[in-house]
Amino acid sequence: MHNLQPQPSRLRTLSATALALLVGACLLTSAVSAQRTLIHAGSLIDGVANSARERVTLVIVEGRISAVESGYLRAESSDTVIDLKEHTVLPGLMDMHVHLTSQSSPGTYLERMSLNPPDYTIRGVKYAETTLMSGFTTVRDLGSDPTVIIALRNAIDAGLISGPKIFAATASLASTGGHGDPSNGLAARFTTDPGPMQGVVNSVEDAKKAVRQRYKEGADVIKITATGGVLSLAKNGQNPQFTVEEIRAIVDTASDYGFHVAAHAHGTDGIKRAILGGVKTIEHGTFMDAEAFEMMKEHDTYFVPTISAGRFVADKAKIPGYFPEIIRPKAAAIGPVIQETFSAAFKAGVPIAFGTDCGVCPHGDNAKEFEYMVEAGMPPMAAIQSATRTNAEILGIGDSHGTLETGKVADLIAVDGDPIADIKELQDVDFVMKDGQVHLRP
Repeated sequence: MHNLQPQPSRLRTLSATALALLVGACLLTSAVSAQRTLIHAGSLIDGVANSARERVTLVIVEGRISAVESGYLRAESSDTVIDLKEHTVLPGLMDMHVHLTSQSSPGTYLERMSLNPPDYTIRGVKYAETTLMSGFTTVRDLGSDPTVIIALRNAIDAGLISGPKIFAATASLASTGGHGDPSNGLAARFTTDPGPMQGVVNSVEDAKKAVRQRYKEGADVIKITATGGVLSLAKNGQNPQFTVEEIRAIVDTASDYGFHVAAHAHGTDGIKRAILGGVKTIEHGTFMDAEAFEMMKEHDTYFVPTISAGRFVADKAKIPGYFPEIIRPKAAAIGPVIQETFSAAFKAGVPIAFGTDCGVCPHGDNAKEFEYMVEAGMPPMAAIQSATRTNAEILGIGDSHGTLETGKVADLIAVDGDPIADIKELQDVDFVMKDGQVHLRP
């Protein structure tokens, strides 16, 4: 009779062969999935060092930076090489104050009555792509229709459309008649009495409910209008519009949900209330004084100057009919002051975060803010770091974004020139990579 049982030595041979084949297949799969992109950068501003490095190779694997090497690495046969030897490479820029679903025009106020959410969605798709192509790979949207901005954010995250990573505030929080009241300035027959669901707050309890509603909508951050505003159809652009207790209730509730709070604020009293209430950033800050500067340093509150918007509205206020008449004097008075306030705040040591308020000023012009910051006395490298490392830290993504270091997400841009020598180079971006995917080439 034949022995039908496999011999032990044969079993060992078969097992070893199977194991070798399995290991080989895994290594082959790993090699295929780990194909490299080599970026040869003539100059590199990494967001960490205070000077640029020359002749550097960034190695990108699966959407992340796997190495930053001196010199130009020789490519292997499976590598993709991107030649930026004549360019300066920087981290993807971040704008802490945009409104992606709209843009200022003489028809803006009529459009509130004539456009539907799908209209704003389509505009948002266009403005998001424009923003990304101008070198801004991450933005904080501080006030848009909740359904529109969340749909836009999610579509970008899913790769359905091109745009920056969005941290969305959805509806901003205001008091009745305040800068963010959605019924403000409407004819009586259209006026309602909005409450926390719409973002209108008139008590501590309202404040808590309004934050929770933003969480329900899918927000990433909370925005309040701590004072009157320039572009709302109301007379006063500076008066405080929340109590300190209401702001504290917003901040404390936001903290429960992992949100930080940004405060639109022009007038000095409202700015100080917002700082005492615990907000993370002051937007605009037009009439801040020396006491407010010291308070911001004490409370680790960042200043987002939005000089671009201030200069834009001041220019447009000179054009009859561009703004409703109730807005023109506010725009004319507030616009020119913002850059002066920024200069004084920077010299006083106030922490600075980069933000433009694009949507008021045109989308795609975000990098003009660098020019205005440098004009006001901020060194170019400090301005760049405010739009990269600093903003990433505020947004809570400093471990993955904001600098070009090993392990970070491959969000990076390139310009043809030296932005330290001429900061206006950042207004002409030649290359954009987001999450390791190239969106714009020289």
